[in-house]
Amino acid sequence: MSEKLVLIDGHSILNRAFYGVPDLTNAEGLHTNAVYGFLNIMFKLLDEEKPDYLAVAFDLSAPTFRHKMYDGYKGTRKPMPQELREQVPVMKDMLSRMGVMIMTCEGLEADDILGTMAYRAEKAGLEVSLVSGDRDLLQVATEHIRIRIPKTKGGRTEIEDYYAEDVKKTYQVTPKQFIEWKALMGDTADNIPGVPKVGEKTATGLMVEYGSIDGIYAHLDEISKNSIRESLRENRELADLSLRLATIRLDAELPFQIKDAKLPDLFTKEAYELCRSLGFKNILSRFSSGAVEKTDTVFTLIDHVNQLNDVLKQAKKAGQAALFFLKEDRALAAVGLCIKEEEAYCIPINASLPEEEVLSGIRGLAEEKDGPKLLCFDVKECYPYTVCPDPERYFDVKLAAYLLNPNHKEYMIEDIGNEFAGVDCGDYKAMFGKTAISELTMTFVGVRREFVEFVGRRALAVFMSYSVLSGRLSDEGMDKLYREIELPLTYVLYDMEKEGVLVKEQALKDYSFLLGEQCDALQKRIYEQVGETFNINSPKQLGEILFEKMGLKGGKKTKTGYSTAADVLEKLAAYNPVVRDILDYRAVSKLKSTYADGLVNFIDKDGRIRTTFNQMVTATGRLSSTDPNLQNIPMRTEMGQRIRKVFVAKEGCTLIDADYSQIELRILAHFSKDPGLIEAYNSDADIHRITAAKVFHTAPESVTPQMRRNAKAVNFGIVYGISAFGLGQDIGVGQSEAKEYMEQYFATFPGVKQYQEEIVKKAKEDTYTTTLYGRRRPMPELASSNFMQRQFGERAAMNAPIQGTAADIMKIAMLNVYRGLKEAGLRSKMILQIHDEVVVEAYEDEIQQVKSIVVDRMMHAADLAVKLEVGVGIGKDWMEAHG
Repeated sequence: MSEKLVLIDGHSILNRAFYGVPDLTNAEGLHTNAVYGFLNIMFKLLDEEKPDYLAVAFDLSAPTFRHKMYDGYKGTRKPMPQELREQVPVMKDMLSRMGVMIMTCEGLEADDILGTMAYRAEKAGLEVSLVSGDRDLLQVATEHIRIRIPKTKGGRTEIEDYYAEDVKKTYQVTPKQFIEWKALMGDTADNIPGVPKVGEKTATGLMVEYGSIDGIYAHLDEISKNSIRESLRENRELADLSLRLATIRLDAELPFQIKDAKLPDLFTKEAYELCRSLGFKNILSRFSSGAVEKTDTVFTLIDHVNQLNDVLKQAKKAGQAALFFLKEDRALAAVGLCIKEEEAYCIPINASLPEEEVLSGIRGLAEEKDGPKLLCFDVKECYPYTVCPDPERYFDVKLAAYLLNPNHKEYMIEDIGNEFAGVDCGDYKAMFGKTAISELTMTFVGVRREFVEFVGRRALAVFMSYSVLSGRLSDEGMDKLYREIELPLTYVLYDMEKEGVLVKEQALKDYSFLLGEQCDALQKRIYEQVGETFNINSPKQLGEILFEKMGLKGGKKTKTGYSTAADVLEKLAAYNPVVRDILDYRAVSKLKSTYADGLVNFIDKDGRIRTTFNQMVTATGRLSSTDPNLQNIPMRTEMGQRIRKVFVAKEGCTLIDADYSQIELRILAHFSKDPGLIEAYNSDADIHRITAAKVFHTAPESVTPQMRRNAKAVNFGIVYGISAFGLGQDIGVGQSEAKEYMEQYFATFPGVKQYQEEIVKKAKEDTYTTTLYGRRRPMPELASSNFMQRQFGERAAMNAPIQGTAADIMKIAMLNVYRGLKEAGLRSKMILQIHDEVVVEAYEDEIQQVKSIVVDRMMHAADLAVKLEVGVGIGKDWMEAHG
C-alpha cells in the first residue's frame, strides 16, 4: 500500500473554522474558535486518513505574493478580522508544539507551496490529500491527489472530496481547464478580476464549447451574444491576467522535503499545556496520561476501616487535604482524598466502609484544631459531610475558578483539573457507560481499578489546582473578595438552604384553582372574539389567526411562521382587545404552571420549600436560585404578587422583609461623584421626581405621575447603558424624543456621562471591569470586530461595576445580618434572599431586636458617598411583609 501525505492550507482552514464555529474565548479573553475548529478538522482527517506524513502551509502575509506581482491590478480581498488575526500565531504555536511541519516561503503563496508539494509527493509514489477551503486548488487534482474541502457549521464538519474525475463531473471541466474557467468568471475573494459580464454559467458554456481561453478567442466571432462577445474582445489582457492570477505553481523551489513531514506524536506535554490554557477540554481527552500528568501519582483503594484511619491520621498532620465527594442520586457514593501529589485515595461507600464510618473519620479531620486546610470542590455541597462552619479552614477551587472567569457557564471538576492542574479527570460515561456507581463500589465483586483512579484523579485535581488558583486570586486582586465575602457566604447560604421557607400547600392549590378559572375565562373570551377554537399556546396557530384570518398589521414572518413574541404582541395590544387577552392568558397560564402547580412539587414533608442558592452562575456576582427558582417570583401584577401569600412564617414567628431602595442608582451616584445626584440622595429627595422636573422643565410639584414614571425609566435605563431607541420603546415615545430626555439627564447630572465614558475607556484598556470590592468581569466583546457585540460590551461595561458592586454589598449585608443574629444569641434565621431583599423568620419575642439588627447591618454594609436606604416590613406571610 502506498504511503500517504496530508497537506493542509493553514489560513484557509482557519478562516473556514472561524466562520463555522461559534465564538469561543478562553479564561484570558482570547478568541479561540478558529483554532478549536482547525484542530477538530485536522483530527477528523487524521482519524480517517491515517497518513504517514502531515504538513501545513501558510501565506507569509497579506496581500498574498502572487497578487503582489501585478502592480496594475488592485485586489479586493477583505482584511482579516482581528479576532481571527490574533489566532494565527496561536495556531502556529500549537502545530509547532505538536511537531507538525509548517511551510512558509518568501515569494510564494500557500497555494503554490501546496501544489508543488502535492506534485512532488505524487511523483514519489505517494497518495496525497490536500485540504483547503479554496476551490482554486481543484486544478491540482489528479488520480492520486485528492482535494478535500471541509464545511464547518455549528461545530460539525463535513468534507467534499474531489479527484480529477470528480472535478469534471461537478464542473464539466478538467482540473487544468478549471484554471481557465475560474479566470473567465473571476473571483473577488481571491483577487481574480475575470472578464466583465462573464458569469459561472457563461464561463462553463464557453469552456465546454471551446476548451480553453485561446480556443474561445480563436472562435470569438462565433459567440452569438453581443455583450459577451464584445466584453471578451475588449478585455483580453484582463483574461490573461486573470489566468496568471488563477494558476497555481507546481514547480516552485521549496526548502522542504517530504521526509521532514513524517507524522509525529502530536499529543505532547507542550501541546497539552496549550490546549488546557485555551480551554479545549474535548480535545484534551485525546492526550495520553503521559502527556497529562505532572507527577507520577499512585491511586490507592481504601477498603477497610483500619486503612482509612491510618490515612486520616496522616491527613491530620498534613498542610492541606483535598476532598472530593462523589454522589449518585444525591446519596454519597465515594470520597476522593489527596494530601500530596504522589498519592490519591478512593474511599468507596459500601458494606466494608459504611457511610457513617467514613463521614465520622472525615468530620474528625475537619474538627481537628490544628488540622489541615480542607481543599474542596463546591464547599457548600461539602458542609453536610465535614460539619465545620469556619470558612477559614476551607478552600473552594470551584468558587475560586468562578471568580477568575465568571463568564464561564459552568465550572466542572474536569474543567478545573484540565485548566489549572494539568490533570485529566476522565469522563464517567466514556469509561463506565451506563453502569451505576453502586455497581462499581460493591465489595463482593471488587472495586474496579479504573474507578479508583477516576475518584482519585478528582481529589488530585482539587489538590493540585489549589496553589495555582490561590496565586491567581492574589495576582488579580480578588483574594480579599474571596476570603472576606464569597467564602464565608457559602456557609450562610448552606444554613439558609437547610432551613427553607414554610409554604401553605392548600393555599397554593387554591391559588392554582383560581388561576385555572381565570385561564378558562380568558380562553373562552379569546375564542369568542376570534370566532373559532385553536391552540393558544401554539405560536404557529396563533400567528395564522392574528395575521392571516384577522389581518392584523405588524406581523413578522419567520421560517416557522409568524412571530408571536411578547414584544410583537405588546405593540398590537393597544389596538385590539383580543391581543391583550392573549397576553393576559399567557401571564396567568405561566403563573399556574410554573408557580402554583410547579412549587407544589418542591414542598418537603415538613411543609417547607428548600431552594438552592447559586453563587457561581451570574457574570455580575448576583445570586440566583434553582429547584425552585424563587428569584423570578413575579411582582408586576396583583395576581403575581399573590403568590407571596403562600410563603408564611411558622407558628410563633413572623416574617421580616428588608430591601435596599434604589441601590444601583445610589452606587451610580458614588461612582460618578456627581454633586447633584449625591445631594439628591443625601437630602432624601425623590430622585425620580427631581429627574422628571429637570428633564421636562417643570417645577417638582408640577410633575405628573406619568412624568415620574418616564423619569424612573430614564434613571434605571442610564444604569444599564440604555440607548435612545431602547428608552423610546420602554416609555412609548419616538427615538428623537427619548434622545432629548437622555441629553437633559446628562446635562442635569454631567458626572454620570463622564463616568460612563471613562469606565468604557478603562474597560477597553484592561479588557475587564472591576467592582468596588475588586470583582472582575472580563469584557472580550469590547475587542470584537462585530459592531453589535461591541455595543453590547460597552453597555455591559457601564453596568457591570454597578450591578456587581450591588451584588457585593448585598452579600456583605447577608454576612452582617447572619453574624448579628448569631452574636445576639437569637433563634431567628435568615431564610430567603431575592435580588436586593432579604427575609428573616423572626420569633415573635425577638421581632424588634431582629428588625434593628437587619436594618442597621444592611445600612452599614458599605461606606458610599450616599447613604444606603433600607425599607422594612413585617407580616405573617411574605406578601404582607413585603408591603
